[in-house]
Amino acid sequence: MFFRSLLSVLILLSSCSSLLEASVEESFRECSRFLYHQKPPQGVRQLGLHIICQRFEGVPRYATLYDPARRIPLYSAYTFIGSNGEKMDSYPWMYEPQLSSASETGNMQPFPQTGVGLEHLEETQAVLADYTDALNYERGQLTPDQHQARDGDKAATYTLTNVVPMTKEFLRNHWEPYLDTVRQRLNNYCRGMAYIVTGITTAGLTLRRDNAKRVTIPKHIWSAYCCPDFDPGVPYDIRYKFPSFAAYGLNDALDNYVNEVSSKSLEALVKREMPVDQNFQLFHSNCI
Repeated sequence: MFFRSLLSVLILLSSCSSLLEASVEESFRECSRFLYHQKPPQGVRQLGLHIICQRFEGVPRYATLYDPARRIPLYSAYTFIGSNGEKMDSYPWMYEPQLSSASETGNMQPFPQTGVGLEHLEETQAVLADYTDALNYERGQLTPDQHQARDGDKAATYTLTNVVPMTKEFLRNHWEPYLDTVRQRLNNYCRGMAYIVTGITTAGLTLRRDNAKRVTIPKHIWSAYCCPDFDPGVPYDIRYKFPSFAAYGLNDALDNYVNEVSSKSLEALVKREMPVDQNFQLFHSNCI
């Protein structure tokens, strides 16, 4: 594992001019608390990808596996400890300084108001201008605001390193209602902490700006939770959705309803759609 990580760093250094340190990690160690048994999804090929421990106001908030070439996260991992579902929609969008300069702070920062200084950011991550003319898409969070309990954790979800383009129809009519269903389910029946991983599959579509390909549009959005300590009195009709269950949906204006499936079925989908290993597994020991 050490030599794979070292090789990854050397390849990155040969293709880009900046050294990435601090909140851009070589392992999930700094944000391992957000992973079940402190282990990330198994079987993901991480060459060329960045592990970001998403920090806000000096506090780690969640973990992200980020693809700078596509300028989107491939997945984010966070913990759920209960939430009332309220959002902080007016919070300013932020970026990850360490993706472009090792000398910057390890905390996500608000985008500059004037747009000055964005040139280096645009090489490694999405910026607000990428979404300005994307009329059919919205900024969809992988770690969602409404699943967070504290203000600081909610605010930390408003960074473009936590965002992928989602069609308005899918996000508003299907994905957000599903997130609320999961929120209520875990509030009611998960007695301890739940671990959630939310990610994507890709198929080549891209948001363009100034005739240049900028941000990859996911084909699917998926999510899975693991609640190892749940109420044994959970109603029979949803008992099979514990300790772990999952869902996915087609990120399209049509045929975009959300399918709830077992975590194993979701793993099979990701194996078909993405270059992951055949041992791909969302949660250590299948959340058992």
